[in-house]
Amino acid sequence: MKPGQGSRTAIFVCQGRAVADGRMAVGRFSDAVARRLLGPDELRPVDAVRDGTTRRLEGRERWAAESVRACAEIMAPRTVMIDEAVADAVTGQGVQQVVLLGAGLDTRPWRLPALESAKVFSADHPATQAEARTRAAELTPVARRLVFAPVDLITEPLDAALGAAGHDRTAPTVWVWEGVVPYLRKADVVATATVVARQSAPGSVLVVNYQTPSLRAGIGRGLVNLVARLGRIDTATADEPWRSTWTPAAMAGLLAARGFTVEQDADLLSLARRLGSPTVHSRSLGNGRVAIARFTGPAPASR
Repeated sequence: MKPGQGSRTAIFVCQGRAVADGRMAVGRFSDAVARRLLGPDELRPVDAVRDGTTRRLEGRERWAAESVRACAEIMAPRTVMIDEAVADAVTGQGVQQVVLLGAGLDTRPWRLPALESAKVFSADHPATQAEARTRAAELTPVARRLVFAPVDLITEPLDAALGAAGHDRTAPTVWVWEGVVPYLRKADVVATATVVARQSAPGSVLVVNYQTPSLRAGIGRGLVNLVARLGRIDTATADEPWRSTWTPAAMAGLLAARGFTVEQDADLLSLARRLGSPTVHSRSLGNGRVAIARFTGPAPASR
């Protein structure tokens, strides 16, 4: 992120969900709210993909359209798994607090019916959150209550921000940590996980999306950004590089040391195949994972 500006990746991810709405993982994925958070210029590549007119585009416009198409392939399975985990915890287990960590342009407070009985805390960098609030100003949340908690997860204490927003650490919480971990250094991931554990009551659920180590993926991502720079193409990922990757064992160990037991951990490629969702970009899908962990606390001493 550039100083004073919101996350460009948040816009890119929202574009991906807008592309996938009603087209991918049909019957399991939908996000009609996503396009309502995007401006006319941001919708052009989305509509080109949905209308099947990308071949008519050239240069930067073609690049933008193909990029959001690839993003959509990731968003469909990732969103399905997280949505269903949240719904199960709230409606199935009665958890009444949901915290969106690094919320970006997360549309769940406005579209996920399971949140009708929940208080949702949207926690994100102040600049990104201010932009999200402006974009969503005309929308009515389906959540029982939506509370914004501006916080820089790297430089500011998350627990203080949530406490000021009214989060009850004595009651179970569903934590949604989506699309954030790769952009944090490992020390920051560890620090955030430690605070999450400290703010969790037994029965809390943490849903975390992360990337696994892949030399090929790292080189490929670097080459894409290099080609974009040489072609003077503005990309969402250029200013927001990945800073940490985790194996499933390392992620499970990190969470276990803080009182969380991983109950599910799936790669997005396998999930996409089960959903009948496109898997053209199988390498990217294979490196993305979602883990669902339950807090049994109190957490042992962190390491």
